[in-house]
Amino acid sequence: MAQETEIKLRISPDAMNALRTHPLLTERRQGDWKTGTLYNQYYDTANRDLAAARVALRVRRDGDQFIQTLKSSGQSVAGLSERSEWDWPVSAASLDLTLLDDSCWPASLAPLDNLHLLPVFTTDFQRTKALLRWERDGETVEVEAALDQGKVVADGREEPICELELELRSGPAAAVLELAVALAQDVALMPCDISKAERGYRLYDPSSYELGLDAQAWSADTRVDEIIGSAGWQLLGHTQRLAEQYRFGGQWKLFRELTTQLTNLRAFFGVFDLALPRSAAQPFTPALDHLVNRCRPLVLAGWSDDEEGRSAREQAPVVFEQMVADPRWGQLFISLALWLHTAGWKHNRPPRGERVGDLTLPRWLLAAVAREIQELRVPHHNDPDSDVNEWMDQQPRLGRLHFLLATFRDHLETPEPNRLFGELNKLQALLEQYPLVEEELRPALLIALRKQGQRLRKLDAWRALNS
Repeated sequence: MAQETEIKLRISPDAMNALRTHPLLTERRQGDWKTGTLYNQYYDTANRDLAAARVALRVRRDGDQFIQTLKSSGQSVAGLSERSEWDWPVSAASLDLTLLDDSCWPASLAPLDNLHLLPVFTTDFQRTKALLRWERDGETVEVEAALDQGKVVADGREEPICELELELRSGPAAAVLELAVALAQDVALMPCDISKAERGYRLYDPSSYELGLDAQAWSADTRVDEIIGSAGWQLLGHTQRLAEQYRFGGQWKLFRELTTQLTNLRAFFGVFDLALPRSAAQPFTPALDHLVNRCRPLVLAGWSDDEEGRSAREQAPVVFEQMVADPRWGQLFISLALWLHTAGWKHNRPPRGERVGDLTLPRWLLAAVAREIQELRVPHHNDPDSDVNEWMDQQPRLGRLHFLLATFRDHLETPEPNRLFGELNKLQALLEQYPLVEEELRPALLIALRKQGQRLRKLDAWRALNS
């Protein structure tokens, strides 16, 4: 058994050509690029039992060699994945069932009769690969770079493959991310959190691709630094999976959900006080603001069934393709993965930041929510209509509150946190509508905003957090 650590990045055919001659890869390459075609047959039962157990089984033909491979479950975030892998040379392009014993076969599949395994899909592609080697902090790093181009074929449907894989052979995982960040400065790279096997299964059932990471089990003893790391990975993983699925299916609902996750990711950088200083967030927040500002107007306009709404929904795929074709997409999300991997928020932070990072979840959360609530400027019945611009300016603060309460409200020690969350969401929805409604409808909306402000002030949670 080997532990596979790699980063997978979706690229265009033009990018593939650019990478073959990229100066950084040329400088580190050991020998020439080698090209060959890989033919891969994947196996499962008719009921997809292996997919349910999150394992993949294939036989690969590489020239005159045949290799049977079993890969265990693993999660990929921003393209970076770590999983267990078993490889066996076999004599022909067919399964050797005797190799699937207890040393590799998941316990959940023990009752399965392996004779029920059958071919389910193929992934055939041309691979151009080279070994890279360089020194990093006195340690030799070796990475296999592979440029894959071909297709996945399942049940008469197919999807193209065009991607860069960087597989770590020796050295720290951070080195692979650092290499990807450097390449993203020149080439558009889209972190790809879906394996070739998952693509095959997705051709059968588009909903089979999981959009989120496994839920985190936070407790009253969880420290802020652990929350920053785990919540950051959750947000990054969910964002990239939504982007991948929207690229595949183009559903408007997924574009809306992607925009929500981008907004949550932006809010993430503003709620941890000095545990996550502004200087640590600065490399990411302008790029996130840019993406949110491109997506959110389309989402708001797209709720309408009129011509403007239809136009917004039609523009969304075009805007998305422009975003992921821009090198800044890969720069942002691969850099964020590296930052999370190395706990970059801890670097050079002040002593107070260390103390905040060591706070427990309930204590930090109560202070964080109270701070935002006490600074929130909500509509009041005595406010003049001209104050609407000040109310509108509160939307970033409402976004931070949405993230805090959506993620952690079960740990908020205040009365009826669910009701507080709901009423704040209603206020935010009303404020988002204001620029979109016709002029003659705005007086009624202003009345609704004042009433919503009054509802918030009457909440026990509001009073407790303002005391």
